[in-house]
Amino acid sequence: MTRTLTAAVHQEEDWFVARCLELDVASQGQSLDEALANLREAVELYLEQVAQPQIEATPFVTAFQIASAA
Repeated sequence: MTRTLTAAVHQEEDWFVARCLELDVASQGQSLDEALANLREAVELYLEQVAQPQIEATPFVTAFQIASAA
């Protein structure tokens, strides 16, 4: 069975940090592709180890604007 999950990725200096929004799992890599591949592996390992994983509903993610403080 194939399941689609959602990743949020941000950059911290030279690293990309990827976090699965439905599970409490994160990973990192030196490129976006590497971070996502590492996250995929981490999620697969997590799901193999946890008998009944708590998979949250995919959150609605959007952008919004604020007035500049400076």
